[in-house]
Amino acid sequence: QVQLVESGGGLVQPGGSLRLSCATSGNIFKIYTMGWYRQAPGLQRELVATITNAVSSNYADSVKGRFTISTDNAKNTVYLQMNSLKPEDTAVYYCNAVLQSGRWSLPQAYWGQGTQVTVSS
Repeated sequence: QVQLVESGGGLVQPGGSLRLSCATSGNIFKIYTMGWYRQAPGLQRELVATITNAVSSNYADSVKGRFTISTDNAKNTVYLQMNSLKPEDTAVYYCNAVLQSGRWSLPQAYWGQGTQVTVSS
């Protein structure tokens, strides 16, 4: 079984910073992509940032220059450093990993439970 556990959400003032973490555990043979998505009330879940093979990163236009995604491969953990936060960044942030749980398994997508980020004065 694979588990993704997020941490680091909370309440922050506009212009502030937060760092989200997502630790992946369980049966992991190979991780291909890890990423962060978010969902605000009444809206669809959207991509925030992804990182593939711990090297190639991709960001939504709305967060470019403010957010940075990174990984610690030894810990199977992905981070999202969020700076210059805006009220429109308020959402539940979900961690995602595409990985093989075994040598002969097909890659599958797994999700964390989500962590709330609220940007408000």
